[in-house]
Amino acid sequence: MLSAPFYFLPRKVDMKLKDIQNLFVQEGKKTDPRGESVVELDLLRRKEEYDILPANKKETFDVESLTNPYYDSRVLYGNENLEIKTIMVGIDIETQELLLAKNLINSGVKIDLVIAHHPEGYAYSTFSSVIGMQTDILNKQGIPVNITEKIVSERIKEVHRSVSPQNNERVYDAAKLLNIPFMTAHSVADNHVASFLKDKIDNLRPVYLKEIIKMLESLPEYQHAIKIGHAPFILSGDNYSRCGKVFVDMTGGTEGPIDSFEKLAIAGVGTIVAMHLSPKGVKEAEKHHLNIVLAGHISSDNLGLNLLFDKLEKKFDQKLEFVECSGFRRFRR
Repeated sequence: MLSAPFYFLPRKVDMKLKDIQNLFVQEGKKTDPRGESVVELDLLRRKEEYDILPANKKETFDVESLTNPYYDSRVLYGNENLEIKTIMVGIDIETQELLLAKNLINSGVKIDLVIAHHPEGYAYSTFSSVIGMQTDILNKQGIPVNITEKIVSERIKEVHRSVSPQNNERVYDAAKLLNIPFMTAHSVADNHVASFLKDKIDNLRPVYLKEIIKMLESLPEYQHAIKIGHAPFILSGDNYSRCGKVFVDMTGGTEGPIDSFEKLAIAGVGTIVAMHLSPKGVKEAEKHHLNIVLAGHISSDNLGLNLLFDKLEKKFDQKLEFVECSGFRRFRR
């Protein structure tokens, strides 16, 4: 008598900390507005720089940067083989949020990992290096690369000077002392915002600024922001200002160099869609007749993180548990 056929069901693979980091970097590259070929060229340049270093310099070189082009997105503390099922996520994670996590753990809440969007520790002290990607982002808008290199290099120096005197190890030390696995996901998430909104706007082909606002208001992250008083809005222009060429400026470490606004206007950009803009930046944009739509900072950060988490859950075919804190809200697509 023949027995019924026996089928092996595929075994679900446990999600580990290193898997999360690897996917974040991989997907960050795929959505990088510079294009993957430019990202790989940047990594190749770093490898060449590393290869010619003397032995004593190699000892202090950030070896992870040879494969991870995003200094501000990395594991800061934790065993890479740790299995992850529940993640506490916040836009900003500082010592108080880690103490909150420890208190929740002691109360019986399962938390395997804490993820911050904004960088801390080494991810913060080195994040000025991420700003270099703005050179190619601005070049793709039509500004000659020799000009973008010069204006972005000045912005890198400015940010580095502001970061260097900070006590950047406070939150890392807290995570280590509390024994809480901790990582950051900054540019890898911001790349997703830039890519996602650019595709939306390209497909929409808006004539007036109000059409961009309507599109943003249809997304759950911005709908939530509206409920708490942080709606997307037109900073420069009005509902019936015509968009012209739209530049979605959502990634690159921090706000871009103000000197770029004149060059963007000359290159034919009519509207900038950004997360936020300094008062000085607003004046410069208005000076050069640029329309500005502010999508919102925390809401845009949420969008980028949610897009990443959607990919993570899809790849591993499992639904993670999330503990929302510090402005993060999980919306699945």
